[in-house]
Amino acid sequence: MCIRRRCAARAPTVWGWDARPYPYFPARDEVWSDGGNYARGHWLNGRASARSLAGVAAEVCLESGVAEYDVSRLYGLLRGYAAGDAGTGRAELQPLMLAYAFDAVERDGVLRFQSRNGRLDGDVEPDRLAVSDEAEADLVMVRAPEAEMAGRVRLSFIEAGADYETGAEEAIFPDEATRSVAASELPLVLTRGEARGIAERWLAEARVARDTAKFSLPPSRLGLGAGDVVRLPDETGGAADFRIDRVEMAEFQMLEAVRVEPELYVPSDAVEVAARPRPFVAPVPVYPLFLDLPLLRGDEVPHAPHVAATARPWPGSVAVYDSAADEGYGLNTLLGAAAVVGETKTALQRAAPGVLDRGAPLRVRLVSGELASASLTEVLGGANAAAIGDGSPGNWEVFQFTGAQMVGERTWEITGRLRGQAGTDGIMPEVWPAGSVVVLLDGTPAQIDLALSNRGLARHYRIGPAQRGYDDPSYTHLVEAFDGVGLRPYAPVHLAWLRDAAGDDHLSWVRRTRIDGDSWQGAEVPLGEESESYAVRVMQGGAVVAETVVSQPSFTYGAGQRAADGVAGAYAIEVAQVSVQFGPGPYRRIEIDE
Repeated sequence: MCIRRRCAARAPTVWGWDARPYPYFPARDEVWSDGGNYARGHWLNGRASARSLAGVAAEVCLESGVAEYDVSRLYGLLRGYAAGDAGTGRAELQPLMLAYAFDAVERDGVLRFQSRNGRLDGDVEPDRLAVSDEAEADLVMVRAPEAEMAGRVRLSFIEAGADYETGAEEAIFPDEATRSVAASELPLVLTRGEARGIAERWLAEARVARDTAKFSLPPSRLGLGAGDVVRLPDETGGAADFRIDRVEMAEFQMLEAVRVEPELYVPSDAVEVAARPRPFVAPVPVYPLFLDLPLLRGDEVPHAPHVAATARPWPGSVAVYDSAADEGYGLNTLLGAAAVVGETKTALQRAAPGVLDRGAPLRVRLVSGELASASLTEVLGGANAAAIGDGSPGNWEVFQFTGAQMVGERTWEITGRLRGQAGTDGIMPEVWPAGSVVVLLDGTPAQIDLALSNRGLARHYRIGPAQRGYDDPSYTHLVEAFDGVGLRPYAPVHLAWLRDAAGDDHLSWVRRTRIDGDSWQGAEVPLGEESESYAVRVMQGGAVVAETVVSQPSFTYGAGQRAADGVAGAYAIEVAQVSVQFGPGPYRRIEIDE
């Protein structure tokens, strides 16, 4: 349906405003068969917001304090321009001058803008050239060598009608002998046809402008200046057209010019191909996961959790809003890509950390994305890290894997696992049942912004498609508090005990560190905490019968103290390293027999 309005004679006429939404019309030609007519048609859709090039140049002049200007000879239409922090009016105009082929010259105190057309402004006869003592000859012509010419021109731009994504077009000189490429980027909204035309014009202009001329004119020819096209005699006895690019006033006008051809500025008659915008994706709820993880690389914020999200289809980006109450939300984090998230279809039994788990494959069905195998060297360097858990923020085991084989639609089997990485061996259960959640830690999950003072406090989170407001039904509302697992000490290892002749039990262990513990340079790994402290508790019959705190990796439980505590027979001792900020980490247990 078109809305057409006939106005009074000599008044503007609105013609061809179409009710079909742009850019889906004309792009959806499988829906509307007349989409191919758009490029040469009368539609205003997608064009009414364009600005005249003359109007934009005039606005830049006014903003720069230039009151005397003339844009009457400037033609063209500007679809969009990301000027950014250009700084000066000249810097703002430069991309436009390159793209739309116009010059800015000052004459008689007026800044004049004129589109290049290659039309002749005057002839210069050989006998009318001025003789200058500074010049080698009356007329000096130079042709640049072929080797200096680029055989390809590549232009990057903002594509109109395609969600303003970056596009690129390339022009190649036929039978080009050189392999050099001249690449340029313009912050302009262009169609592909327009960008291709600009690249082709640049390539042709560079070839034609190989010929340059230097000459002088007497004061009687002051009417010629920068931007004018003059005809000069060439070496073959004919004539060629040159555009004056530089004028130096002395006793004579000393001019520099480059050769031009009017055909370079004739618009192409190629039919424009409509851009294909991304298909519409209805907003659907995303599946968000919070992961309160230990330090993996070492440069993370230790108390801040990660957030991952996935959805089918993926909405493009996901926003995370947070607030202390269920109101007054502020944007916290944007997720630009879907995380690789899956659900286990088989159980994963407990395994020893630090050695490859060569047990049965772990079968995982992914929501989206894919997995890949990696060599053992790559895995030891940090590749193929993943987290498995029950979906709650703080209960995640970090593991790595060498093998990933696709065995069905979105279904993979993971083998060659390194379990309990980054100190999570201390919270590894006897079994992760089928239905557990697996998240690939490939850098896609991002840390949220969380103040240290908010650690452990419940906050409200709304997570959903970034194109929608946080009050949209597609958003998921969560209330979560985070312990800051990045601050959690690792569980001690190598617990050992010995009973002496007096009946006293002597316990020892080796501490670990959560910070910079991979280096083999030092004699001891860094402490990683403000002070060395361990919580020790004595267990019997499933109950805690005694607790203490020691400052060294050893503890003596004397026979007299055991009797006072009522401990007889077999018992167990559990040890955890203590952090001033986090408290005790995971406990390691040793059974002590009589």
